[in-house]
Amino acid sequence: MTTTAQRREEILHYIQNHQKGEVNFFSEHYNVSEVTIRNDLNQLEKKGCVTRCYGGALLNNQFAFDQPLNDKKLINCNVKAKLGEYAASLIKDGDKIILDSGSTTEQIAYHLNDKHNLVVMTNGINIAYHLANQSNVSVMITGGAMRENSYSLHGAGGEDFLSGFRFNTLFLGVDGFDRHAGVTTPHRGEADINRKMVEAAQTVIAVTDSSKFERQSFCLIARPEQLNMLITDSGIPQDYVTTLRKLGVDVRIVDV
Repeated sequence: MTTTAQRREEILHYIQNHQKGEVNFFSEHYNVSEVTIRNDLNQLEKKGCVTRCYGGALLNNQFAFDQPLNDKKLINCNVKAKLGEYAASLIKDGDKIILDSGSTTEQIAYHLNDKHNLVVMTNGINIAYHLANQSNVSVMITGGAMRENSYSLHGAGGEDFLSGFRFNTLFLGVDGFDRHAGVTTPHRGEADINRKMVEAAQTVIAVTDSSKFERQSFCLIARPEQLNMLITDSGIPQDYVTTLRKLGVDVRIVDV
């Protein structure tokens, strides 16, 4: 028998694929009352996933949904490459850095060939694999369980491991960025290990293309004022630039 949590996850997946879903369809499909389905949809709306409408719900396209890494790589790939190159230019020889998992932070790893004596901690298996044979980089992996289709690690073991070190800089990937809420992600385990990364770094730099702004997700990683710098492209809304700079965030807009 399908649990409430499983049913809501399946309903959300259906709405993601079809852009909408109807109460009577879900009621018949799961053999539960329409009252139960309305409650499911109301809970999904509270989380920001959907918008309720007469007879059902519509997908909220402003919500930051989880996506496989290989799909993310295809989105704004040229912009991400430029952002990664710029972020890498800020890294100095001898730095000890954290590269969060993700398609944009992966681009930073592609631009470290001219650096010397780096230590790179990452929870991204793809990033560690790329850096594994570079003699100028000592690679550390957080450890933990790997998320399906994302190549990222999370878990208490990795969080504990991070707490034993101090790093110069964290380069933080973004699923959703709201100027009031901050940086969020759909995955609780990812948020937990990201928060430990924030605690372990002297400087926190978020790196994201502008498609991630005005989006929120379930799990908070960092408030805007916890960021030292934001690296993005010219698509960032001007009110974000104004708000973040008032909070002391150094906003760097890269020409792409």
